[in-house]
Amino acid sequence: MRGEQQKNRYHGWTFLVLVLFAYGLVGILNPEASIRAPTFFRQSMGKLIPVLGLIFLLLLIANLVVDPKRISRYLGKQSGLQGWGMAVIGGIVSMGPIYAWYALLSELRQKGMREALIATFLCSRAIKPPLLPLMIHYFGVTYTWVLCLYLIIFAVINGLLVERLSLH
Repeated sequence: MRGEQQKNRYHGWTFLVLVLFAYGLVGILNPEASIRAPTFFRQSMGKLIPVLGLIFLLLLIANLVVDPKRISRYLGKQSGLQGWGMAVIGGIVSMGPIYAWYALLSELRQKGMREALIATFLCSRAIKPPLLPLMIHYFGVTYTWVLCLYLIIFAVINGLLVERLSLH
């Protein structure tokens, strides 16, 4: 473990040096783009910081409310169909950008959530309830329900495959 920590210790600094080098190179080759970059960064961070704040709040709530025994019971190895159902429904009703869920799912994984259920959750996000009426309008009810059923089935299959292929 100690050797791995020392090896990873310099990755952040290496990344910073590479970014500064790339920014300097862009400044030389395209000064206009380098002038616009800080504005773009500021705008991006303005959009990202509220999302990160929400995620940190969810992580805080998860740490305070959810204990590992509860996670293991509802989303662990012995969760059964209830766990699969929670993963599918949770994925369908989850909103926002996908990267916002990674930190929370990682925390739940450390507390005992099955990797299969994490993969199922992430794949189930392909079904967007607010967009279902529009999809029904364009493609019809039968097509929409069959597609949603396939997405759910393959989300579960994908979860099983991820768990089987996982090295953990």
